[in-house]
Amino acid sequence: MLNVKLLAHTPEPERVVAAAARLCYSAVGVDALLEKSTPERDAKFVRMLAGLGHASPIEHASFTFGIEGVSRALLAQITRHRIASYSVQSQRYVRLDDFHFVVPPEVESNPEAKAAFLTAMEEEGRHYLNIAAALQKKHKAELMAQGLEEKEAEKKAEKLANEDARFVLPNACETKMVVTMNARSLQNFFHLRCCNRAQWEIRALAEEMFKLVYPIAPALFAQAGPPCVAGPCPEGKMCCGKTAEVRAHYQAVKDELVPPEVRV
Repeated sequence: MLNVKLLAHTPEPERVVAAAARLCYSAVGVDALLEKSTPERDAKFVRMLAGLGHASPIEHASFTFGIEGVSRALLAQITRHRIASYSVQSQRYVRLDDFHFVVPPEVESNPEAKAAFLTAMEEEGRHYLNIAAALQKKHKAELMAQGLEEKEAEKKAEKLANEDARFVLPNACETKMVVTMNARSLQNFFHLRCCNRAQWEIRALAEEMFKLVYPIAPALFAQAGPPCVAGPCPEGKMCCGKTAEVRAHYQAVKDELVPPEVRV
């Protein structure tokens, strides 16, 4: 099951972004700029930056997420967002004795497909463990023949076996990761992955990440979400045709997270 936590973020991100942007146009130093800083002024300035398209200052704010219960298929997609840092659970060092997997909703809702899917996962898990055991036995014998103590040989053999046995694991296999993105990269991530045309799993992840950062910096992420939230849909003939519904959904999410009357 998808589980996303915001582990850390730049303190007072809107204050930092506003100070960075003001410094570009000011003759005074950082201390003088910060003395005039208030949440209201910073939020107004950050919104103005968005209107001007001045995006580089928002790179000074970063957010770190812990992500669990996602598939290796999602990992292949999220790492295409290159301006980010990723730490991912290793299939070389971690033996997946009872690997968990993600079941797509369409499979879950179709009894025949689900039965076949679960059978396939069971078989893949059995093949993985059989291959790992056979390779580990071979590597251990070779390492002990080279003079390693049994305990050390066992540990090294397990890693060597995992390296090759993992090739049989499916895209559905669950993984865990820590991801850090600056606010500009996050806005781009939301722009692409909150869209209805994004694959369902990464779209769900993107929306959960959005829900975590928006209350912290509502001015910074005021226009975040799929591109149709802040303008026309750029997909042309590929548009989902649900622009009004998407806008209403994201407005409702924002209003629930930070009610309009408390926004600065």
